Amino acid sequence: MTCSVNTKGSRTLLDLCPATFLPALRGRAFWIGLGLAGLLLSPDPLQAAPSPIQSDFADDAVVATLPDTPPIPEQLPTTSTDLADRVQNLISQARSTGDPRYLGYAERLFQRWPESSLNDRLLVLRATLSQSLHRFEQAREDLTVVLERSRNRQHRIQARLTLANLETVRGRYAEAQHHCYQLALDYPGLIAESCSAQVAARTGDPEAAYRALETRLANSDAKRPTARLWAEGTLGDIAAQLGREAAARHWRDVLSASPSDLYIRAQLADWHLQRGHYREVVALTESYEQVDSLAVIRAIAMHRSQHPEQDALTQQLRERFSEARWRGALLHQRDYARFLLDVEGRPEQALEHAWDNWQSQREPLDTRLLLRSAQAAGNRDTLAFLRQWLEQYGQTDARYPEVAS
Repeated sequence: MTCSVNTKGSRTLLDLCPATFLPALRGRAFWIGLGLAGLLLSPDPLQAAPSPIQSDFADDAVVATLPDTPPIPEQLPTTSTDLADRVQNLISQARSTGDPRYLGYAERLFQRWPESSLNDRLLVLRATLSQSLHRFEQAREDLTVVLERSRNRQHRIQARLTLANLETVRGRYAEAQHHCYQLALDYPGLIAESCSAQVAARTGDPEAAYRALETRLANSDAKRPTARLWAEGTLGDIAAQLGREAAARHWRDVLSASPSDLYIRAQLADWHLQRGHYREVVALTESYEQVDSLAVIRAIAMHRSQHPEQDALTQQLRERFSEARWRGALLHQRDYARFLLDVEGRPEQALEHAWDNWQSQREPLDTRLLLRSAQAAGNRDTLAFLRQWLEQYGQTDARYPEVAS
């Protein structure tokens, strides 16, 4: 299947192929909660000394469950198109299953492919992979090359959107708004408007951003579901920032059309968790224990509601995080910090990991976690620093009660 650019009237629409165009929608968004095992990452700077490897397993013990068949053959693709298709499929599988091994398979393919033979599509895919592995500078470099050299409109739009998303996640709002503005020039419509609305909401004007995007979505004649779901998800994010119950409605609308959207599922589960709706959390996270963010949210809900299965899940996560730290493969420090803070009751250690996470990712849930960890640990300096940062951007959020305390 190929993607083409069509012009219909005064509006430009893209025939979107699954996971080909817009592969970085939701940015960290699509990737929260990927599991920890199987990624070859640099050691975590806060990693403790390795604990002994357990080796006294029973003969019939199940140590790990692997895919029935290898998802990637040993033979390297012979053309750049075949390579791009295969990488694209692996990234899509990582997103829909939460299994990070698919990212490792994709990275292995890139390592075996000559750098000089990377075309624009492959650079965008490699940037998407780098972003998923939290290698933000590498992703930015690849996307910048595409913008500088590519004459392919589709690749440039994809690179621009991915950069806007990356800069928003990083809390670099001026750079993000620049890319949103350029995106609107090249690809006007709901996705570009959602891009700008997200940045506006994070920099002092969430009410106006919500109203404008809500009106635009209601009046839109966009036929492509991708754009409408992207706008609904963005409205959910802004509504949550405003503390409105409409956030859950927007996210449910997305999940009803796209149940495999792990980012939206985690956002909705976290929304219910904050409100003490523990049954809803358990239902939303059922059968998603392999996805770190969803498993941690589930564990917190079980811990707070004294669920009979809480001990089993807590022990499973404890072992998972311990092994990941031993390997030097602790990719999602937000999830580990939440586990330390809300399940293990270790605020000082949670603060260390929440701070390290916040250095690279400054989404609202990252900021909220750092605020909560600092408050629980009694760290006034971190609280003062965060309040100053929020004031600098005019960022307010109903999920930040610690700011006023």
